[in-house]
Amino acid sequence: MLLPLLRSRTQGDIIAWILLHPEEKFSLTEIGRAVGASGPTVMREVDRLAEAGLVREVRRGNQRLVSADTANPVFGPLAALMAVTFGPVPVLRELLADVPGVREAWIYGSWAARYAQQAGPVPGDIDVLVVGSADPDVLDEVAQAAGQRLGREVSIRRVRPSVWDAADTDPFKATVTSRPMVTLIGGERR
Repeated sequence: MLLPLLRSRTQGDIIAWILLHPEEKFSLTEIGRAVGASGPTVMREVDRLAEAGLVREVRRGNQRLVSADTANPVFGPLAALMAVTFGPVPVLRELLADVPGVREAWIYGSWAARYAQQAGPVPGDIDVLVVGSADPDVLDEVAQAAGQRLGREVSIRRVRPSVWDAADTDPFKATVTSRPMVTLIGGERR
């Protein structure tokens, strides 16, 4: 539902991971781990990308390393399209990874619903829930940086762990957890 031109959500995740990290080379195993896909699936999708000239390949021993082919004329437009559709997961994981005090983080709301393949309009923003003691000013900087990279507003709501853990009757928690959530850090994958 995020980009109905693609065959699957996994295909979108793989393409976004590679194109949104154009300066890096990844093994197929690293790509699979990053997007939660099996080895055969990653190999099949990377083969398709290589045939189309969208990725470059380098062999190191028996390891196959791939990176985005930034010289391909469709790289720029395709990377921009992947950023606004499948980009929130890799971009937010990267930006939140080094923030002290983040115990768990999820994307929720309309973007998470589209990612879960629920029909609806293209989301205008990205809603992020962070459980932890992270500095709100640092989270605001993350939201701003993510918004610039993703081409849409990113809102981060922080909840302290003691409040989140004790909030079994809290209406916000009940609403958020009853709908699709996409894990960024910790927590269960949904």
